Amino acid sequence: MKFTPEAFRAWEHKKITLLGMSGVGKTYLSGLLRRNDWFHYSGDYRIGTRYLDEPILDLIKQQAMQVPFLRELLRHDWIDIRNNIKIQDLGPVLSFVGKLGDPDHAGLSLPEFSRRQAMYREAEIAAMQDVPEFIHKAQEIYGYAHFVNDVGGSLCELEDDAVIGLLAAHTLILYIQVTTREEEKTLIRRAQSAPKPLYYRPSFLAENLPLYMAEKGLEFVAQVEPDDFTRWVFPRLFHARVPRYEAIAGPHGYTVTSQEVAQVKSEADFITLVETAISRQG
Repeated sequence: MKFTPEAFRAWEHKKITLLGMSGVGKTYLSGLLRRNDWFHYSGDYRIGTRYLDEPILDLIKQQAMQVPFLRELLRHDWIDIRNNIKIQDLGPVLSFVGKLGDPDHAGLSLPEFSRRQAMYREAEIAAMQDVPEFIHKAQEIYGYAHFVNDVGGSLCELEDDAVIGLLAAHTLILYIQVTTREEEKTLIRRAQSAPKPLYYRPSFLAENLPLYMAEKGLEFVAQVEPDDFTRWVFPRLFHARVPRYEAIAGPHGYTVTSQEVAQVKSEADFITLVETAISRQG
């Protein structure tokens, strides 16, 4: 959606999609707005509780079945296993996505990793297609005036124009941009210090995995140290995603910086920031 500052200010039911890399402030803003009575829609939470719930449980049960004591309990339905995913703790989703490499270090084979990556992509698309329905629910069922869509950092990797068009038709897309070299280094350093499972476009993985293996002198994917590959590839992923975010924000939304987001302390500050972004583009 496109606005003038005046039209945005007068927009009775504000609906915002926050776009950007993990760590730029999307979840910070979402939490702040949630505390100010905005409906907080988390794409990853929807993925974990709706679209990957059963595959995650199947994976957990598969691991549990390898323990004789638990195997017997599960086969007789004497115990039940369920997900306990929270908006602030999406561990089961990350565990399902997994990391590529040496199985002795919890790594996945390339076929299994690719299968899970494809499932995650389809789940993220489905979660974003649910946004209009949840906008309606937020207003008509739960009585929220405003709506914030906290999307995963991989939204720009989906290569699905229909999803972007849908979000642009129903929400104002706000891209949080990293503008300084120091911020970029801090974000990369933070990600590398605790490497988490990531989604990669198939073409990105196909291009970068052979480069990593050649640099490390490896012959087989099973020799890849999962955390080391994740650390190595993250800066490349970061720089590959930036133009993709910009390609979405340019025609469909507005851009603010992570430095500006860090200065937001209230709902009023956020509204002012969005108005400033609209004015800049106008």
